[in-house]
Amino acid sequence: MSWHQLADGQRDPFMTEILEQPTALRRAAAMLGGQAEFFALTESLRDRRGPLLLTGMGSSFHACQAAASALGQRGVLAVTTNTAELLHFQWKTAAAASAVVLISQSGRSVEVLRLARKLRSLAGRPRLVAITNGTDNPLTPMVDICLDTAAGEEIGPSTKSYAATFVPLAALVETLSAAASRISTAAALSRVAEAAHAAADAAEQLIKKPDALADELFEWLDGRKRVTILGRGVARGPAETSALVLKEAARFPAEALDAADFRHGPLELAGPDLAVVLLSLEEATRRLDDRLTAEVARHRTAVLVVANAQGLAETARTLAIGRVEPLMACAVAVIPAQLLAWRLARALGRRPGEFRLASKVTTEE
Repeated sequence: MSWHQLADGQRDPFMTEILEQPTALRRAAAMLGGQAEFFALTESLRDRRGPLLLTGMGSSFHACQAAASALGQRGVLAVTTNTAELLHFQWKTAAAASAVVLISQSGRSVEVLRLARKLRSLAGRPRLVAITNGTDNPLTPMVDICLDTAAGEEIGPSTKSYAATFVPLAALVETLSAAASRISTAAALSRVAEAAHAAADAAEQLIKKPDALADELFEWLDGRKRVTILGRGVARGPAETSALVLKEAARFPAEALDAADFRHGPLELAGPDLAVVLLSLEEATRRLDDRLTAEVARHRTAVLVVANAQGLAETARTLAIGRVEPLMACAVAVIPAQLLAWRLARALGRRPGEFRLASKVTTEE
């Protein structure tokens, strides 16, 4: 049985979609030129009063967290709120936002659709911007601007649709920052396209031998039953998505934490029963990442560092993904967790990424 087949000889859709991520990133980059007029409009949002509000559910919300950090580092105030929280408890506060960015890979998630309807009813409502995989969905006609990731059909847990989300999201970050840096919209989009292609190249290199890397990660885990994924800055988002894919695709319990928060109590978990994956994507806190890695490793915890730099963390296993821009690196940094989830599912005799209780698109609250 090959790595791209299931026990019954059928094609393995989860692994197939993992391997399609570089193509999805390049396809999303190719879409940018055709959406330039939309990004020219988003550039004007910086002049409007109020913060930018980013919202989504699941991995879409995690992408919001990464983007908010990237925007904050550029002096643009952005806040994130889970869409269900906004829908039921905080939706009136959205009136104070300059714009609301709704990320929904399907454009059909129940909370996002209900929130969009509510926001449209607000007097003096903020501009609504959506990021979706394709525009043939109920959300598109409800917003002012819809940015298409063009990730293509996806049937398993979010892989290529998550990766492709970072291309228009990074373009949004760049164009919102363009006014302050006096960069044209065209130049900003060109910069994003270049970063997306670099991320695609990095992803392609990482999955060159996916079965071998999956086996290595499985051996690194070495039967441990607890995994914690850590990250700072933009890496906080992909840390959450990495934990989600382990739960969703392999039904393996995992948690995600801010790397700084890990020192505030959860450090007590360090020991031979724990595995830690540290996503180190921010140069500003690289030294802190290295220090935490060394300390946790001293307690015989299995530590894996996924970094967009070389020569790091001599005390732990390191997967270098190349010098990819931090926000775009989020699309690549989740691949080790995807491969580990795939390998864990197979070890347990399960179909990787098969939905048993949940569904691809959440249509019920």
